[in-house]
Amino acid sequence: MKKMKYVIGVDLGTSGTKTVLFDEKGNIIADSYAEYPLYRPKNGWAEQDPCDWWKAAVKTIRAVIKESGVNSEDICSLGISGQMHGLVMLDRENRVLRNSIIWCDQRTQEECADIEKAVGKNRLIEITANPALTGFTASKILWVRKHEPDIYKKCAHILLPKDYVRLKLTGVYATDVSDASGMQLLDIAKRKWSNEVLLKLSIDKTLLADVFESQEITGYVSKEAASVTGLSEKTAVVAGAGDNAAAAVGTGTVCDGDAFTTIGTSGVVYIHTDKMKLDKKGRVHTFCCAVPDKWHVMGVTQAAGLSLKWFKDEFCSDLEKNAREENKNVYAFLDEKAELSGVGANRLIYLPYLMGERTPHLDPDARGVFFGLNTVHNRYDMVRAVMEGVGFSLLDCLSVFDEMGIKPNKMLACGGGGTSRLWRQILSDMFKTEISASKSKEAPALGAAILAMVGAKLYPSVEKACECIIGTGETAVPYKENSLKYERLYRIYKKLYISLKDDFKELS
Repeated sequence: MKKMKYVIGVDLGTSGTKTVLFDEKGNIIADSYAEYPLYRPKNGWAEQDPCDWWKAAVKTIRAVIKESGVNSEDICSLGISGQMHGLVMLDRENRVLRNSIIWCDQRTQEECADIEKAVGKNRLIEITANPALTGFTASKILWVRKHEPDIYKKCAHILLPKDYVRLKLTGVYATDVSDASGMQLLDIAKRKWSNEVLLKLSIDKTLLADVFESQEITGYVSKEAASVTGLSEKTAVVAGAGDNAAAAVGTGTVCDGDAFTTIGTSGVVYIHTDKMKLDKKGRVHTFCCAVPDKWHVMGVTQAAGLSLKWFKDEFCSDLEKNAREENKNVYAFLDEKAELSGVGANRLIYLPYLMGERTPHLDPDARGVFFGLNTVHNRYDMVRAVMEGVGFSLLDCLSVFDEMGIKPNKMLACGGGGTSRLWRQILSDMFKTEISASKSKEAPALGAAILAMVGAKLYPSVEKACECIIGTGETAVPYKENSLKYERLYRIYKKLYISLKDDFKELS
């Protein structure tokens, strides 16, 4: 009888690290979670200590091995999914030189202008498939060079968050194509560092890690790492993927036209494509994905689930008690009440721009709006309007894809909002397509684990592994009558931003 093999998926997030031990069929055997702090030394800044990521990885890996009782010799491989764009700077002895400037930090507007001036705005998009953005890593490197030259002089290695954990596990400096795509230093079409961009930005290529495809083995657990984690030195560590690319694998979004929508704190519409396509206006991101020689296009709305959480916390805090009395989650309680409001929320429209907006406006000055309020409206109409406003914002992303000639052939919903039956129905009606719930609640960790399985030769390809492992849940089917109503409301929604754009800027 064949002995069962096991793999580990590590999901290095912003709030904490989730580590999951899977068997080779994708079943969860054990999981563990560890939080760590986020530092905000100034308004708009966001930093974390890379040592906290390593401590969390050690703690959670040890926990899943202990809880499961699995022999570490039977854990054949490990994959890591990570928050993207964070800047980790190390000296020659691999000591951390400063806290990591992470993805949501906004200090680098001047450096973004410097990048576009040095490379050329259009040329930058041609090579990196994206305009210069404050969230990306390249502008963070330039910021440190300009403002902390002594630290920059000591820098011998530049890594991304998950790749620092890999270094601690294996002693290898490596990254994967999907995560490297978010540094704005990669030639997205060629899937390797861009000599042209590096030269124009005066960044030494030797500072950067070697680039691998996501399922490739980058190294093995070192003796030192084995002693602190409980892993075997025989355990392979694959390249892994950025968080959304890993989630795509964990939801089976790995073939041309496959798509998913995530409603977490932010919102994402992600479509897998066999051919690299880019938006010359830079409204959406094109990145290498975790499937070899394939890409994905991704649109982002800044305040998706955040909009609903904000409204719940500020205007519905008393309903927590009501929900408990009915033995319900407060969001499920709000779903039921919002459903009674009906399509269009009694002619109330919400613009979900609490944190500015990325796709398609790239406007940090945009702000949230309720439009159409009158005395007939109650807070449940407003909840419904929030859910629909987020849907319209995600439809904006899909509209850009349509302009690019990219259409989804199937759509999954994941993230916290994806568990809402009402929200899935709203998206289905707006997108005019069937939307299925993702069965896995641990998509990034599962995606990292599947990549580890392929690296360990448990499956011949990422696509085949997903075919064998991934399942879907309940499916929402679009209603034509609802779709027609949303078409009319969407026309108004789109005009509102145009009308308010200058006012947003003046207000800021």
